[in-house]
Amino acid sequence: MDTSSTSGRVLAYAASTRNIVGCALALAGVVLVFFGVAGAFWPIVVAGLYGVGALLAPADRVSLTISHAEVESRRLRADLETLLAKVDRNRFPEDVVAKVDALAEVVRDILRRADALTSSPDHLHIVSQTIRDYLPSSLETYANLPRSYALTRRGERQRSAHEELLAQLDLLDTQLRKVAESVYRGDEQALRDQGRFLQDRFGGSGLDL
Repeated sequence: MDTSSTSGRVLAYAASTRNIVGCALALAGVVLVFFGVAGAFWPIVVAGLYGVGALLAPADRVSLTISHAEVESRRLRADLETLLAKVDRNRFPEDVVAKVDALAEVVRDILRRADALTSSPDHLHIVSQTIRDYLPSSLETYANLPRSYALTRRGERQRSAHEELLAQLDLLDTQLRKVAESVYRGDEQALRDQGRFLQDRFGGSGLDL
């Protein structure tokens, strides 16, 4: 028997409308017990009230649709993880791997806000192209060079391939952090709007942002 699926069903029911309404009525039954209304049959009364509440409560709404934002963010996340699996320390220097990991963390955080990302075509384009074109192209070009050649400068003022790759990763990181900041500002504005709504609704509030 799959214990994980069983526990999942139990938790889902515990949070369901039917269980919440049933528990509320059962609690009302306990109150009646304290007032001496239920008498010796109080367990039956409490259980009966729970059953009535669970039966009469409306079923939870089921949503099977998946938004375009969610679908696209899943695809981008999968493409990102596929790319990262190819960035190993046998092929790339430690500092390159560290920068790629940091950049990937920024991207993951942006992708967690799928709706905000897909609502801005420019931001979506930057993230999509970074995952599917800009980042893999830079890494692939570097990986195809001999390691010793990549680490050697050609001239005093000319960067080595290794330094060039680091510079490109810095550029991508800077641009992605701008996208992330824009997304965070949207979240902050939503919080401000909620604060204003609560002030209008309930008067003076400590949510003055």
